[in-house]
Amino acid sequence: MAEPLSQVLAQVRGHLLDPDALVRAVASGRQRGNQPPWRRVELRYVDLKAGRHLQVTSYDETQAHTANHAVGDGARAAVDDLLGLPFGNWHVDTTTQSHQVRVTKKLEAVRHTTDRTAPLAAERGHDRAKDRLLSEDDPVFRALGLSDAQGRLKPSRQAKYRQVEEFLRLLDGTLTEALEKGHLRRPTAEEPLRIVDLGCGNAYLTFAAQRYLTAVRGLPVVVTGVDVKEQSREHNSAVAASLGVDAEFVVGTIGGVSLDPAPEVVLALHACDTATDEALAQAVGWGAQVVLAAPCCHHDVAAQLRKAPTPAPYALLTRHGILRERLADTLTDGLRAGLLRIEGYRVDVVQFVESQHTPRNTMLRAIRTGGPVAGDVRAEYDDLVAAWAVRPRLAELLDATRA
Repeated sequence: MAEPLSQVLAQVRGHLLDPDALVRAVASGRQRGNQPPWRRVELRYVDLKAGRHLQVTSYDETQAHTANHAVGDGARAAVDDLLGLPFGNWHVDTTTQSHQVRVTKKLEAVRHTTDRTAPLAAERGHDRAKDRLLSEDDPVFRALGLSDAQGRLKPSRQAKYRQVEEFLRLLDGTLTEALEKGHLRRPTAEEPLRIVDLGCGNAYLTFAAQRYLTAVRGLPVVVTGVDVKEQSREHNSAVAASLGVDAEFVVGTIGGVSLDPAPEVVLALHACDTATDEALAQAVGWGAQVVLAAPCCHHDVAAQLRKAPTPAPYALLTRHGILRERLADTLTDGLRAGLLRIEGYRVDVVQFVESQHTPRNTMLRAIRTGGPVAGDVRAEYDDLVAAWAVRPRLAELLDATRA
C-alpha cells in the first residue's frame, strides 16, 4: 500500500540517525523526472578516535567518495541532505529489522519491513578493507577454507574472497531492484526464494549468497547447487550440514538438470563456452526472474568467425588472432544479451572480477520484466547475426525448447 513519501522518509530518518541500531543503509535509483547526483550512497556508523561518526560513501560512475559526520548535528545535516535528494529506493538494515522503501511514479512510498529471526551485529570498524558485506571471520568462510580457525583470511585465498565480495554486491543490488520494482516476489518463511547455482564447483558463491541473504538481508532462501562431479556434491553437502543451512546439491549437467519447483534466481559464474548458453536457456525455460551469468571462454562464435567471411569494413578486426578472439567475446555476449531481451528480460552487461580460470571480467545481469519486447530488438539481433554469418548456441537452445 502506498503511503505519503514525507511520512515514510521521516521514519527512515529515524533509523538512519540511530547510531546503535543502524547496521547499513543504501540509497539508489531515481525518482521519476529527477536524477540524484550519486549513483548510490551507503551509510553506516564507525568508531573513530574522535568518537562514533556516520560514514557516508557516495558513488559516482567511476569512484567512491567517503565522508564522516559526528553523531549529532553533523549526522543530522548529512542525513537531511541525502533524504532531500531524489533517490528512488532506500534499503535500511538495523540490528532487528530490514526495511525496503520504493518511491512510486506518483511520488508516494511503498514500504516493506521484515523482522530478523536473530539480532544482526553491526561492524563499526572504520578500516575500509573491513567494510565487507560478509566479514572475513564469518563462519561460512571458515567452513569453506578461506579463513583459518581464528577467522583470519588466508593469504592464498585473497583473490577468491574479493570475487565473493564483488559477487555479493552485484547480487544484492540486483535482487533489491527486482524486489522493489515488483519483478520478483517477496519470499516468506513458508515460501522461500529459490536460487540455483549452475556449475557450482566447490560452491563458494552458493554458500556466500545463502549466508548473506539470510543472515544480513533477512530474506528466506533455499539454494541448490548443480555440478557434474559427485565429489563436489559430497563435499558441498558436508559443508552445508556443518553450517546447518538450507542447501541441496545435485549431480547433473547444466543443460540436463531438472528442478521442480523451478528456481526464481539462476546463477552461472564462469561456465565455460556454451555451458553459459545452456545456463541461460535453462533460466529462460524455467521463467527465472533474475539471472546472473559470468561467461567464460567464447570458443563457439570464435570458431565461426574463423570460417565465415568478414563483412566490410571490419577485416582489420579479424585479421589478427588476438583481436578476433576479443571481437568474438564481445559479439557472443552482445548476442546473448539481445536474445535475453527478446525473451522479456532487461539486461545489463557489467564488470565482474576475473577468476583464476579466465581473464574474462564481464557479467550478464538480467531481470525478467514481463513488458512488451520492442520490434527493433529483434531487428537488431537479426541484422547482427546476418552480417557476421554466425549462429549463437543460445539461439539454437531456445529454438529447441520451443519446438
